Amino acid sequence: MENLYLENSPIAYYIDTVANKEWLVFIHAAFVDRRMFEKQFEYFSGKYNLLAIDILGHGNSIQAKKGDSIEKMSDWINLIFLKHEIPSAHFVGVSLGSVFIQDFANKYENKVLSLACFGGYDINNFDITKQKSNSKAQMKMMLKALFSIKWFSKANKKISAYTNEAQTAFYNLNIQFKKSSFKYLAGLKKLINKYPKKQRQYELLVGCGEHDIPTEIEIVNEWAEYENCDKIILKDAGHCANMDVPQEFNACLENFLRKCSFENR
Repeated sequence: MENLYLENSPIAYYIDTVANKEWLVFIHAAFVDRRMFEKQFEYFSGKYNLLAIDILGHGNSIQAKKGDSIEKMSDWINLIFLKHEIPSAHFVGVSLGSVFIQDFANKYENKVLSLACFGGYDINNFDITKQKSNSKAQMKMMLKALFSIKWFSKANKKISAYTNEAQTAFYNLNIQFKKSSFKYLAGLKKLINKYPKKQRQYELLVGCGEHDIPTEIEIVNEWAEYENCDKIILKDAGHCANMDVPQEFNACLENFLRKCSFENR
């Protein structure tokens, strides 16, 4: 994939284009970067135009200036769309990535063909009490990161992936995360419950791995029920299901995308 930078911003992104195809956008989980989707890039290349974006403070999106914040992600994505004349796209977000694809949909709904959110939650209908149940564990993880990114990465890989292969891949990406980038994540709370819950004008898929934390599985099940949307709980997978079981992930995502395609409307 071609490595590009968005002018007047710190954002790095990657494009793989095929003429006359719909666009598929990938946004990664926290502490890693777009390379977590390598198996998806291989599978979907030639089937869709592909766009992958490194979140601010991750991967190659690290040359931030004063005033740059994670709240600007959706606007930066829109500028990429304008630059490359992307009219609309399907979006795939894993964990933190699912927050940003929803925020983009809140602001630019007419540019969204579908959302696939894995390991995430509904940012327009978020129950803060569920977050509190995980706060102690998250604080322990943050303390590990302050002492050592290597220590943090070793612990985080077990939370983020289930298979040994995926844990190793996640660790190798996580260890490259810089401590200085933690400050950007503080802006996430400003994206939660910012917009009122409303009827979506596009298809939605929510999911996670069966070995994700119980709270996440509960969130996904409740989300799918009140949205009446597609849901998948992937077997033999954890939080980053796309890394644990890429073949199964790709197959269920492709089936969902086919249903959402212009050709099938």
